[in-house]
Amino acid sequence: MDMLQTSPQLPGKRERNRINNRNAILGAARTCFRDKGYDNTTIRDIVRQTSLAAGTFYNYFASKQDIFIALLTDFLDQLNRNLSERRQTAESAEQFVCSTYQALFHATAQDPLVYELAHRNDQTIKELFGSGIMGMAMLSLEEDVRDAIDSGLLPTVDVEYLCASFFGVAYEMSLKVAMRSNRNPDGAYQEAERAARFAAALFLGGLERMEGLS
Repeated sequence: MDMLQTSPQLPGKRERNRINNRNAILGAARTCFRDKGYDNTTIRDIVRQTSLAAGTFYNYFASKQDIFIALLTDFLDQLNRNLSERRQTAESAEQFVCSTYQALFHATAQDPLVYELAHRNDQTIKELFGSGIMGMAMLSLEEDVRDAIDSGLLPTVDVEYLCASFFGVAYEMSLKVAMRSNRNPDGAYQEAERAARFAAALFLGGLERMEGLS
């Protein structure tokens, strides 16, 4: 038996408490933002939704805006990993386009609250991060598009225009997906799939005609 082989270390009690407390605060914030709206929610409202002492809150977040940034960062980290993995493993133009929209719309449908908050506060996000919600959600898009063109997966077209088109369709349709998913949570998955098929069909139909403008 190789004594050098060790199993991954599990987090200690203090680290587990830290993770649980942070998740409790974020979960409480989601509930308050959904029920009262972001602007009408106070830190006191959030703390009351947890079993934590008021002072404990400030060990994790300095302000309500910090909570919003944490929710948004978690949302975007997971989304960007999913987007890059799907695009880089695509084997056709249809798969490249459709998987991009599927990843984005499913993330939006699963977490419509964060997306709607981000959409309504896009100017604040630009000031904080230097980019709006959709720019942050598709950070690696241009690089992936160039690689897809170089490999022959996509036709040789104007990359900047193509990415701008991706952004425009994705930005507006994601908001519709978020709104519809909020109204009908049970149908969120089907809504995301329907939106992805619609956007992909629209985009791919135009992409075929773009080859003549290369």
